Amino acid sequence: MSPARANRVADFIRAELADIVRTKMRDPRMTSIAVNDARVSRDLSYADIYVSSLDAADGDAKREVVEVLNHASGFLRSAVAQRHALRTTPKLRFHYDDLVDEGPRLDALIDEATRSDAALSEK
Repeated sequence: MSPARANRVADFIRAELADIVRTKMRDPRMTSIAVNDARVSRDLSYADIYVSSLDAADGDAKREVVEVLNHASGFLRSAVAQRHALRTTPKLRFHYDDLVDEGPRLDALIDEATRSDAALSEK
């Protein structure tokens, strides 16, 4: 499969899962889940889904989000399969996306480095 087609399939799966998690899942722990990214294998057998949650403040809560989604992966895979015309639907594997949490910290580090460089160039 071409990389462009894999990207289109991944984008479709990401968008559909975001809608399915928001509208079809009835688990109260899944209220503020964001589906950030999806990557499919070249043969479409697996899709790695990266999620984050506003409610998951610590490591245990993040693990719980991933466990619940991985436990519901069969339901979610069936729901995605009903929305497309692909021959097969990839098996879904969920991962917590720490980049959302790391973003503000990285921004602060970049700001500090630029201030430090500006202070050194003024001397």
